[in-house]
Amino acid sequence: MADAGAKSAVEWLASVADDPRGCRWEWERSALGVALLPAGRQWDVLILPGRIGYPTLDVLTRLMGRTGPVLADFGDARMGFFVPPGTAARWLGTGVRGAGRGTWIVVPYPGRPTGGVRWLVPPDGSGHLTDPVVLELAMHEAAAQLAGG
Repeated sequence: MADAGAKSAVEWLASVADDPRGCRWEWERSALGVALLPAGRQWDVLILPGRIGYPTLDVLTRLMGRTGPVLADFGDARMGFFVPPGTAARWLGTGVRGAGRGTWIVVPYPGRPTGGVRWLVPPDGSGHLTDPVVLELAMHEAAAQLAGG
């Protein structure tokens, strides 16, 4: 990610924090390189098990070319797809956790490696998110592929 893109992504992510300046300070000074940010303001996060998340990301990339931001956790057990606010409250899919209003997400600094949670698709600062309808279709296709169909 170019420096300008990383700066724009940092500003976009930090804008949801109660104290954006404190958030940026925490990212820059923390040994872990992560901040805890509230979901439900500019984005929700749908959290999929890694075994379905990676094939879903492959399908999304083929369908859309460009997805919204995507996180992976320690050991790739889970993946978080950034979707429009309000999606988590409406999501009915089995095995998918939603992080929306009233929840918090551990978010790494864009463009810097961390020892744990990391960006698979970093934000670009534009606010681009994954369309939840397309995400659901991609999950169905990925599940069919995993089942051998």
